[in-house]
Amino acid sequence: MSEQNRVLTFGEKAVGLSFNPAGNPKVNELKEMYAKIIDFCHENRADPNIGAEAKRYFSKAISYAEDSQMNGVKALTWQY
Repeated sequence: MSEQNRVLTFGEKAVGLSFNPAGNPKVNELKEMYAKIIDFCHENRADPNIGAEAKRYFSKAISYAEDSQMNGVKALTWQY
């Protein structure tokens, strides 16, 4: 499967990795980093050996990472 046709990970979907209309390389870099963090939390949240509270904290971490990533993109693309 080519790079263009591969299925995005949960984190890549969450950050909208394929959405960067201006083609800003810093936006891509930031989104890739956050996608990895979100994927890490998502994978660990699915661990059957952790409790409900840990799952809740992983879910919160994912939500905060999504928000943080959006603010980072906003900062990178802010027009003065």
